[in-house]
This record gives sequence, structure tokens and C-alpha cells, in this order.
Amino acid sequence: MEKLILEKTYEPARVEGKWYQFWEKEGFFHADENSNQEPFSIVIPPPNITGSLHMGHALNNTLQDILVRYKRMNGLTTLWMPGTDHAGIATQNVVEKQLAKEGINRQRLGRGKFIERVWKWREESGRTIVNQLKRLGSSCDWQRERFTMDEGLSRAVREVFVSLYEQGLIYRDDYIINWCPRCRTALSDLEVEHEECKGKLYYLTYPVIRKHKALPKGAKNWIIVATTRPETMLGDTAVAVHPEDKRYQHLVDGKVLLPIMEREIPIISDEYVDQSFGSGVVKITPAHDFNDFEIGLKHNLELIQVIDEKGRMNENPGSYQGLDRYDCRQRLLQDLKKAKVLKNVKDYQHTIGYCYRCRTVIEPLVSKQWFLKVRPLAQPAIEAVKKGKTRIIPKSWENSYFSWMDNIRDWCISRQIWWGHRIPAWHCQRCGQITVSREDPTSCSSCQSPDLNQETDVLDTWFSSALWPFSTMGWPEKTKELKAFYPTSVLVTGFDILFFWVARMMMMGLKFMSEVPFRDVYIHALVRDIEGQKMSKSKGNIIDPLLIMDKYGTDALRFTLAAFAAQGRDICLSEERIAGYRNFANKIWNAFRFALVNLSEENEVKEFQSSASPVSLPDRWIITRLNQTIGTVRSALDQYKFNEAADCLYQFIWHEFCDWYLELIKPALSIQAEPRTREPARQTLFFTLSRILRLLHPFMPFITEELWQKLPIHQSSIMLSPYPESNERQIDIQAIAEMELVMDVVTAIRNIRSENNIPPSRKVPAILNVVDPQTRDLLKHTQSYIINLARLDSLTFASENEKPVAAATQVVKDIEIHIPLKGMIDLGGEKKRLNKELDKIGQNLKLVSKKLSNDDFLQKAPREIIKKEEEKAKELKEKQERLGMSLKKMEELKGSSRNIVDR
Repeated sequence: MEKLILEKTYEPARVEGKWYQFWEKEGFFHADENSNQEPFSIVIPPPNITGSLHMGHALNNTLQDILVRYKRMNGLTTLWMPGTDHAGIATQNVVEKQLAKEGINRQRLGRGKFIERVWKWREESGRTIVNQLKRLGSSCDWQRERFTMDEGLSRAVREVFVSLYEQGLIYRDDYIINWCPRCRTALSDLEVEHEECKGKLYYLTYPVIRKHKALPKGAKNWIIVATTRPETMLGDTAVAVHPEDKRYQHLVDGKVLLPIMEREIPIISDEYVDQSFGSGVVKITPAHDFNDFEIGLKHNLELIQVIDEKGRMNENPGSYQGLDRYDCRQRLLQDLKKAKVLKNVKDYQHTIGYCYRCRTVIEPLVSKQWFLKVRPLAQPAIEAVKKGKTRIIPKSWENSYFSWMDNIRDWCISRQIWWGHRIPAWHCQRCGQITVSREDPTSCSSCQSPDLNQETDVLDTWFSSALWPFSTMGWPEKTKELKAFYPTSVLVTGFDILFFWVARMMMMGLKFMSEVPFRDVYIHALVRDIEGQKMSKSKGNIIDPLLIMDKYGTDALRFTLAAFAAQGRDICLSEERIAGYRNFANKIWNAFRFALVNLSEENEVKEFQSSASPVSLPDRWIITRLNQTIGTVRSALDQYKFNEAADCLYQFIWHEFCDWYLELIKPALSIQAEPRTREPARQTLFFTLSRILRLLHPFMPFITEELWQKLPIHQSSIMLSPYPESNERQIDIQAIAEMELVMDVVTAIRNIRSENNIPPSRKVPAILNVVDPQTRDLLKHTQSYIINLARLDSLTFASENEKPVAAATQVVKDIEIHIPLKGMIDLGGEKKRLNKELDKIGQNLKLVSKKLSNDDFLQKAPREIIKKEEEKAKELKEKQERLGMSLKKMEELKGSSRNIVDR
């Protein structure tokens, strides 16, 4: 066999691109729809074509790729359906900004030319996110890549729209909607981000001009109305009180005079009114408030719109026409103050809705929109989860799902933009009727007039996304892909789109496929900074995954994300944590460099056979622990417990395989070792190495492929190898108990050496007092391992009563371990060194404690600075305690024997 060579250091940049190209070129990601193997399918949450890889993408796609690679290695026909979303509002904004730099706007360009520009931008720049996903190692079936605006998906969208319209589930009506004055489009409730803000509550007086009943004694001729948005009072068409509010019962059915506008409006009673809010009287503006709109319908109130689609005052409020809504507020408040209508202003905490795209404060407006009746679709989706047809993991998210679905409102599906799926409806210019059709009509379905204009609105981006699990597989055709891979096995997604996307896919899948779109929904948490803060540009705490991959390698990033992906708990990420797992990659690399030297011989290594029984204790132990690790990792991945799988692998590879097993077998692998000792060790090493790589591959695909190619294995890729399975026959519980005892003894001796500052290069004698005969026999049988790992020059077994003087002692179970210190250390010099170190620690601790007891520092310093100082104090106290114990031992040793000579 050719000499196996591994570079001294692991360089991710040299490895990653090479192997991804190899996998893709060989077609390893492609799923055969004709396969007879059990299927596993997953659809990617399609990233926006405007997007660039962020930590949320990195986490989501890492977890998906772990599952996909795991299932593929288990022999399942595995489809990971990739694709991108056209992202209507976001993409149109990008292209409009591009046009603005050229001095052009979309209106001047025209709809057709503008759409051409968007397609051109998509071809030139819209695949950035796809290339970044490949950089992450995502093993998607790129041969099947889809786009929400491609021909096939566009046909599916049109079929669904027309079908729902024909069933009376899609309708067009005047209704109050969320309107973004910046994006100039309607937004669904889910596209509005609500935040608590500090505002003002304004108290205004409305004169009572007509009363339904006589005024009670002492009653005033005016009422006070409280509002957070005084500019909307210009569109008031009523004031309302609670029917049980005795303060105002005499006024119900009377009228007030609307200040400034001098318009008479009615006083109505409605249970919606909160008697504790403000004065208990609320103004009703049906055209600019969701609740007021419903009250307006209920009481047949007039709709008076005073704010237009640009967020400016229209012609209805007279002299305020043309003012921005907030400029109008300031001018109106001045006028109200002059008219002595503004009685009071108080600070008030309330919720404001923002556009999820541009962060503009949304304006509720009444306009003609297209809606989907979702309540008939929601009930089957609720039942599917209740009956376990789809599991939501963690289960705690089920309550949120049910709550939203139970209170669902009709979905506003139209958007006033150009980029997107244009609604397949045509307005007849002769009779005014609407024709909705699967094909472009040539005449009106009602009067046969050819004078038709297509609807200018497009569908909400989430409408096409809701069809993703089945439209990507060829629906409405009955394709082999649908037969093989629908329903999909699992959806991996963030909780932030549980309602935007997951719930809607459930509804559409059940409606058009008569089956749930996925068996499991795994909901992962958010990636935050190390302080638990949400990452944002304004805070300057964003960790860029692309820069991280350049610096530490993709595998380190992937393993970090998996290691912290505990169910129901946000990931607090820092660069230091990623650097720690880069060290893990280095540890693996160095372990394999050592191993390959011992596998690189003329005769190919024969892999340890599953039927064979390893002879040595280290071999029996590592094979046992390997099989236990396999079982734990498999169980964790099957339950989506990615962090438990990653932690198990980390502990086994670093702390057992590298730190113990490789050290234990070094003598057996040496040239001086006899073949009957050496060959079993080499076979067990090879057996363990190959399985470690396969266990790790879903998490760290690049380094595992590079190392796999160096092993004497006749297989083109680790991707084609089976994922390890635990073999109960290879689990030797006794070997674990015996090995743990050996490790405990070695650790105890190492602790003694460390506490007494005995240099690693110096070998020491050790004396063991062992009461139990079986334990003594075991330790005698394994003493070569103890001597080697503990750096001993001798190991003596003394009788129970033989206790050496002037020795450091530790006890492991019923074993006393003694290290004679005569001539080992300079007690006087060591005592002097320890005292000097303690003085230094004391001074530093005093400074830190003074800082932490300073109220001014605690109030003004950033939380992360305070936390660092607290950690520093803790470390200093622990070090002070350790050194104090060492000094105490020095005194005890000095008193125990006058024979120790200071050198």
C-alpha cells in the first residue's frame, strides 16, 4: 500500500471547495424517484433571492443537512428539495433603488419593462444565497432547484387561485387593511411587526350638542375623549361609551360637535369600549382603526378617510391637506390648544405596528383588496395536529399554533406591487364583472365583451410559498416525485414563520393533496449574541457566517450551531465558541495524523471484524464506548436532539478516543511491539477511526471526507458509506468498569504531580495500597498502562499497613495512592513561590472587588464589562483557594518528615 500522507495542519479552505464540487459532480445529492428504498424528503424554507447568508440561515440549513446526510447514509432515498423565493416587496425595492441611481422610476419605465429588469437582476445577482448555501455544505438536490416564479410553480399558483375562487373562498371587497406608505402596498397581519413604544395620550374635549335624556344635576356640557393619534380625529364619525358605564348613559344616542371639523357625530354605546381607558369615552374613526372599522359596520357609521396611500392628509380634512400625517399631528395639536380643546397630555406606553420590510409605521386604510376565507381551511389543519398526523417539535409550540388557528382572520392576499404572481382576474370595462380564469381570457365571461383589463395587484409572496411542498414536486400533474416523496418527512424552520408559512402550508396541503405536507415540524430557536441579545446592525453584534467560515472553516461553524441547538432554547453564540470547535477539528486532524502513520504499511490493515473479540482492555473499552456512542447519537438524531448528538460525539472523540485510547495503545503500536499485540491494536484503531468519521460526517462533512480518502478503504466517498449501527454483542460493561478504575488512578497521580509542581518530564515512583484482591489483580494486570500514562518510573503494591512517610496521597474508592516526595521538590523554594503568587492574587482580587462594590461602576458600565469583572473575581478566588491548599500541604509535608532535603 502507498504511504499515507496527511499535511501537518488542517486548512479548511484547501479542502472544502474541492469536496463539494466532487459530491455535486458525482450526483451524490440527487434522489431517484424510481427507487424502491424507503424515502426521506424535506423541502428547504426557500430563502429570498435578495438574501445573503446570515446566522439564521446557517443554523436552519445546518440542521437540515445533518438530517439529510444522516438519512442518506442510512440507505434511505433522500430528497432535499432546494429553491428560492421571489420575495415580492423586497426584490421590487432592490430594483427600484437600482433604477433610482440611473434617474429612472418604475412608473416611467412601465410594468413590462420593469418586470424584465427584475428578471435580469435575478439572473445576475439572485443566486448569491444559493452559492452561499453550497459553501455551507448543503447537500440539496440542485438538479431539482425551484423558484417561486418559475413556469411550473406559476401554473400551480394560478390553479390554486382559480380553484379557491370557484369554491367561493376567494373574494374581493372593501376592507380595512395594514398599509405601508413607503412600500405602497397592503400587508397581512403577519407582515406587521408590533413593538412597545413610548408615546403620548391626548385628552380632548368634545362639546355635547344634543342629549338623548335630560342632563343629571352637575353634569357637564362636554365629554373628554382620549387618543394616541389625534390626527385621525379629523375622520371621526362617532364617539363611543360602554353600555354599562353609568357616567355616560344619559348621553347615549345624543350627539357631539367634532372640534376643528365642526361636524355633528353620534354618541353610541358598544361593549368594545374599555371603561378604564382614559376617560371611558373613545373616538371612532372607522377608516383608520381596525376595531373602529368593525364598530362602524355594526352601527352603520360613515367612513371618512383623511390619510392617503402616501401617508399624507387628503382633501377631507380641509386646511391640513397635503401634510404628512405626523406634521399634521403637530399642527393640529397647536390648533387644539388654541381652541382650548386639548385638556391634558400624558406619557403612555402603547403598541405600534411597523412594516416588516422597511420599518415604516403602518397605516390602517380601507381599500379594495382580494381576500381568502381561511377559517374553512384552518379546521382540518388544526385536527391534523391534534390527531398526530403532523407532530410539532418541541410540543410546546402546539399551543401557539392552535391559538393562532382558532382566532384566524381572512387573509388579505393582494399586494399593490408589480413583481409577483399577477392575480388571474380580468375586469370588464363594459359590464364591470370580473372574469377569473386558468388561461388568459379573450372575452368577459358575463357579457362576452373583449374589452378586458387584467387586475394590477399581485399575490402575497406567502401565497406561492404555501404551496411549496407539493408545487415543487410537479403539482398539479400527478408526478413520480409526488408519489415518492409527498408527504415530506420533516420541515425544519424557525418559530418566527410558524404562522406566516407553516400553518398556511398545512392548510393548502390538506386542501389540494388531501394529506398533510409533512409528518414532523421541527422548530428551532433564534441565534443570539453571547449576552442573549438579538443580532442587529444597529447593535453592532452581528456575527457574519461567511467571515466565520473563512476564518475557522465551515465544519467548525456547523458543529458549533449543532452543539448549541437545544430544543426550546435560543443559541447564544460567540466567536470564541466557534474557535473552540475549530480546535476540535484540529484535534481530530492530529489524531488521524498519528493513526495514519501506524496504518501506513505495505500490508493493508484488516478491519476488526464484528464477530471478533478484542483482547486488550483498551481495545475492549474503546469498542464498547464506540457502540454506546453510536446508540446515543442515533437516538438523539432520531429525536431531533442535535445538541445531545454533537455533545456525545465531542466527549467520545476528544476525551476518550484522543486523550485516552490513543495514549493507551502507543506502546502496542510501536515497532518494538510483537505482531500479536500490534495487529489487534491496529485493527481496532482502524475499525474505530472509520466509524468516528462516519458518525461525524453529517455534522462536519468536509474534514471527514478529506480524512476518509486517506484511509485504506475502497469507497469513492464517505457519503456512500453506511451510518454506523450499534452492536450489542460488542458492548463489554466490565471493560468500562475496569478502564474507569485505571483512568481514575492515573488521574489521581496526575493531580498529585500538578499540585506539587512536579514537571511532566520527571518520572516518579508510586505506591498503591489496595484492600480488595480483585482490584489489586486488575491494577497489577494493567500497571503498564498506569506507568506509561502517569509518567512513573515504578509502581509498587504495598500491604495495607505500609504507609510511606513524606508522601502526597490521594484516595480512589478503596485505593490509597502515594507519591513519595523526598528529593522531588524544594519545599522552601516552593513555599516562597506560592506565597508570592498568593500576594499577587490578593492584590488583584482587592482591585476587582473594589470595582464591583462601586455603585457608580455597576450603574454605568455595560453589562458585558460587569460580567467579565465578576468572572475575573471568581477565577481569582478559585486560584487563591487552590494555592492556599497547596501551601497547606507543603506545611504538612514539612512537618511529616525531617528527612526531606531542601535542594
